[in-house]
Amino acid sequence: MSEDAPVLFANDAFYNAFASSDMQAMEEIWVRDAQPTCVHPGWLPLVGHRQVMKSWRDILEDRNKAEIACSNARLFHCGDGVYVICHEHLDRSFLIATNIFVRESSAWKIKHHQAGALLSPSRTAPTSRALQ
Repeated sequence: MSEDAPVLFANDAFYNAFASSDMQAMEEIWVRDAQPTCVHPGWLPLVGHRQVMKSWRDILEDRNKAEIACSNARLFHCGDGVYVICHEHLDRSFLIATNIFVRESSAWKIKHHQAGALLSPSRTAPTSRALQ
């Protein structure tokens, strides 16, 4: 198993928790010892465990929540941290997301999540290649 596999597994765990509306799994993937941050599309930044988890509870309990899928996950190293840039597919809309992970108790946990609008994944191909 490559050293990147556990981070990509943690990224998948985040999207699986989101897709299945599993609040317990969502809480498990976020940092506890460090202060998490989150910027949902169109929202102001959320800071701290209480605010971030309340936002996810509200989203996951919404009966009209859109179906979500993640694709094109790409991992990048940055000092002791790692971040993943990926596409989020929500019904008929597309988002681009960044998930920053740090080690906490020997596991990779999300420290920051931010997602924003994207016209379509295919329209971003030249920019994506430029990141390589």
